[in-house]
Amino acid sequence: MSKITSVFYLLVSIILFTGCEKVVDLDLQSAESKLVVEANITNNPGPYSVKLTKSVPFDDASIYPSVSNAIVTISDNEGQKEKLSYTSNGVYKTKLLQGIEGRTYTLDIEVDGKTYTAQSTMPQKVELTGIKLSVLKFGGQERNVLFPQYTDPLDFGNNYNFVLTVNGSKKDIYVLWNDNTNNGLTNERPVGGPDVELESGDEVLLEMQGVDNMVYNYFFTLSQLAGGGPGGGTTPTNPPTNISGGALGIFSAHISHSKSIKIP
Repeated sequence: MSKITSVFYLLVSIILFTGCEKVVDLDLQSAESKLVVEANITNNPGPYSVKLTKSVPFDDASIYPSVSNAIVTISDNEGQKEKLSYTSNGVYKTKLLQGIEGRTYTLDIEVDGKTYTAQSTMPQKVELTGIKLSVLKFGGQERNVLFPQYTDPLDFGNNYNFVLTVNGSKKDIYVLWNDNTNNGLTNERPVGGPDVELESGDEVLLEMQGVDNMVYNYFFTLSQLAGGGPGGGTTPTNPPTNISGGALGIFSAHISHSKSIKIP
């Protein structure tokens, strides 16, 4: 996420002024450095982590300074509250906090005289019961694709974010679904396709995350603006965030359920 963030400011300027006759000088070093937040809490046992870095000008895109002097707390609407401990490389971790479905979690960050706050509600759990492997054709070529096995609840408003890891390496793709067109039904949509080549012997881990609306909108916008993932384009603007105070990134309290499969 941080690498994409670092080019937002450049591309916004290019898009706004494309087609104008006036020559615009871009001062790439003048972009204000902002706090970048990557924070997650799940229904699985902790510890949970919050990673804090700083955005940088375009020319320094390979360097993302970590933030080590912040006060970070996470609380919920049932009275749980914990101050996170700093570890290294901008990462703060919990020790006792337990994520519970249905609860609303609040993230508070104090750093350099500024305060940032975010809220996220962990949805009720939808069970990932298995993975079905099929072979489909894309552009005349056969590809192994995965069909997550789950049944969407009858109530509207369920959102899903799928994370695909192959042989220990997470794939840079975005797979986000909601139940606007599949409410209450057994899933028949695949994960994978022309952008993901799964070969015989590959060890595949598929994580299904149940996310709230704000987290869904963040990653869905990122996927659309990035052309389906970091390998398919570059985001020209910042996706909507649930963090107030001027920070970039997202705080996600989500349900996490994973299944693995080996490609025969």
